[in-house]
Amino acid sequence: MRRRGVVVIVAGAAVLLGTGCAQAAAARAAGSWGRAITMPGLGALNKGGNADVSSVSCASPGNCSAGGYYTDGGGHQQGFVVSEQNGRWGRAIEVPGLGALNKGRNAQVLSVSCASPGNCAAGGYYGNRSRFLNAGYGRGFVVSERNGGWGKAIEVPGLAALGGSGAVTSVSCGAAGNCAAAGFYASGLQGFVAVERNGVWGKAIEVPGLAALNKYGQAQVWSVSCASAGSCAAGGSYEDSSGFHGFVAVERHGRWDKAIEVPGLAALNKGEYAVVWSVSCGSAGSCAAGGSYWDRHDHYQGFVADERNGVWGKAIEVPGLAALNKGGNAEVTSVSCGSAGNCAAGGSYWLDRPRRYQGFVAVERHGRWRKAITVPGLGALNTGANAGVTSVSCGSAGNCAAGGSYWDRHDHYQGFVAVERHGRWGKAIKVPGLAALNKGDAGVGSVSCPPAGGCAAGGSYTDRRHHAQGFVLNQTG
Repeated sequence: MRRRGVVVIVAGAAVLLGTGCAQAAAARAAGSWGRAITMPGLGALNKGGNADVSSVSCASPGNCSAGGYYTDGGGHQQGFVVSEQNGRWGRAIEVPGLGALNKGRNAQVLSVSCASPGNCAAGGYYGNRSRFLNAGYGRGFVVSERNGGWGKAIEVPGLAALGGSGAVTSVSCGAAGNCAAAGFYASGLQGFVAVERNGVWGKAIEVPGLAALNKYGQAQVWSVSCASAGSCAAGGSYEDSSGFHGFVAVERHGRWDKAIEVPGLAALNKGEYAVVWSVSCGSAGSCAAGGSYWDRHDHYQGFVADERNGVWGKAIEVPGLAALNKGGNAEVTSVSCGSAGNCAAGGSYWLDRPRRYQGFVAVERHGRWRKAITVPGLGALNTGANAGVTSVSCGSAGNCAAGGSYWDRHDHYQGFVAVERHGRWGKAIKVPGLAALNKGDAGVGSVSCPPAGGCAAGGSYTDRRHHAQGFVLNQTG
């Protein structure tokens, strides 16, 4: 969970259909998802029994990459990557070169992005025998995939000179070999960005203008998105004398402009806490951001804001979310734009005081955000009353997917996926095949939909030995 003033990175069917015909109909309505499989090769790496698929990115149907972490036989956390080619997942491998960097024996891939099949980037952190935020972070790293082969991980160039310990929280590729990485470093807790141009990573820089905003010294970049090479946006939070605030910064023609507080967010943020958790760009200069703020009633609310033609408009409370959020605790955890002005957002809200959390989605059509709705069908699954959307992805306008977790009647978390087709959300379904794998808790942590369709999702489950394992599944139609 995320609480005010504390930022923590988490590593981590009610209706039974009785006939094959009914099951097939449900599959078609949900987007014809295949069955979840344990990530190939990850079990052999995961000797310590704790693994997760943290991020998935697809450049085209059946051509994706994923990353996350596993625990080796010595109980040390390591980062892995794996690629899918023509619909077949390869075997997970330790990130090449990361073992030599990971002296603190604590590494993880937090984000993966693919510009084209076999051309991706990944980023995260590794231990360097230092402690950071009591979570063991050391240094931020990046690694690139070229023509289907992963190169060696490197410390983000220039990050040590800025302040050393930190993490890459997000990467995004606008074109093959042209990506951006963003995160934070420990010297005063500042946010940074780094850019890859033509296959070469440049030096990390403090987000321009962020130091002037960050008077009390705690700033992080949580998300970066690139619509094309040299045209990106980033978002996160900073702290001043009045509390925490959400910011955005944009890169235009290869140059980062100064960070600004999200316009209009100060008027919403009466409780001294706001943050941008996610940004997504549908085209250069046309992006969306989402996150949470604290209103005058001491309730957390979800917001969205749009950049149009290079100018950020005012943040607004997600339409309709207040009517759902009776318990006063809501946030946007993920946004994704299929094209300029056509986006989706997802997250969670609190139904009422007995702590009943539910997942929602909201869509933007032609530049206008529509009312948030509970993910169709999720209420029937969420008998334990604790659900949320962790990830949304839009391949094109009106064609998106969402994934997350819910609490079943046996007090176990399960993973779900839901699909929007031609502007209409279908019912959430339990991840096909996951029940056969999962003997405890499970959830979807990441979904990715390429423009041509054919999404993929990944997450973790608990096996019969009470070990956490990573899984993936693909949309088949």
